[in-house]
Amino acid sequence: MSVVGLFFYSFTQVDLNLTLSEWSVWQVIQKYFQHIGYFQRPLSSFLFVGIALSLFFFYLMILRRVHEKKIDKQTIWFLTITTTLILTFSYNAFSYDLFNYMFDAKIITYYNQNPYVHKALDFPGDPMLSFMHWTHRLYPYGPTWLGLTVPLSIGIKFFLPTFFLFKILMSLSFLGTVFFIGKILQKLSSKDELFGVAFFALNPLVIVESLVSAHNDIVMMFFAIWALYLLMSKKYVRSIILFILSIGVKFATAFLVPVFLLIYFFKKRNKRLNWEILFSAIAILMVVPVVLATIRTSFQPWYLLNLLPFVENNSKKSYFFIPSIILSLFSLLQYLPFLYLGNWDMPVPVILLWLTISSIFLSIVISLGYGFLKKTQA
Repeated sequence: MSVVGLFFYSFTQVDLNLTLSEWSVWQVIQKYFQHIGYFQRPLSSFLFVGIALSLFFFYLMILRRVHEKKIDKQTIWFLTITTTLILTFSYNAFSYDLFNYMFDAKIITYYNQNPYVHKALDFPGDPMLSFMHWTHRLYPYGPTWLGLTVPLSIGIKFFLPTFFLFKILMSLSFLGTVFFIGKILQKLSSKDELFGVAFFALNPLVIVESLVSAHNDIVMMFFAIWALYLLMSKKYVRSIILFILSIGVKFATAFLVPVFLLIYFFKKRNKRLNWEILFSAIAILMVVPVVLATIRTSFQPWYLLNLLPFVENNSKKSYFFIPSIILSLFSLLQYLPFLYLGNWDMPVPVILLWLTISSIFLSIVISLGYGFLKKTQA
């Protein structure tokens, strides 16, 4: 029910300048939802908080039941696939990036120009500009992303099919990431496979940023996780190709080059690896692009998609589990000030900064406190 609620809530955020369908019945429905999102902001904020807390409540309950071995693999995959199917058709409620992805590809397919040279503002007559943000920026991603999205760009007369093709790409990447997380855990610790899969696949922040807002970080992670699995399986050529494709989406996974080289070195010499330490190192390395991106602009909730796929091997460890839950919750709540106020002006930046600082502080304090309690009880 929480996922269904998220699906319906997403349509409260449809841009006022965007009409998803000319069908008269749909226009009545769209305006009703928009009225809640734009003109009843306290109600909208209340609904958002309720949905977010509900998602986290059921998420933690499911993880607990998985830990107690009361939920089987089929159930987790049923929940994962059902969630994906529902939210593939949601609106990208919390980010306009999907429209930028579409327009970048459209610059090639419709305008026959180079998005590395031309930006959306160079085409002032395009109707998409009426509901886009960041129209002043040039194409910031790698060639892999262009190669994937250009074939999906049908054109201006087919906005809705193009929109859903992009959403389907994100959904398939999400499912692929979940699948290869499971395959990796089968190799490392089969008894922890189900918990690790559920830990990532049902995380509310991951669901929102991958399936609702549809950020291309999940595509980058899909290629990286697949490449890691192939590297662990000693399929080096395919692993290298997929790893390059991952870097070619959004560059952040380039920070994993030292780890991939280390794994390759140990695998070639049949030396044993401490995978717990290695995955900890991967998670730490992927903090670097998050920090750099935060310094360049500001922290964005979807940055955690760079980290969470690599936590699965240590997801039962309190020093990973607790921060992952707290950071995910507080990151999702970063949308609340905008939903309530309708802008990102002051004092929103200060609120967001304190939300980030508070989440880090709480993660450290609760993790240390939990570790201390475990030692005293031992």
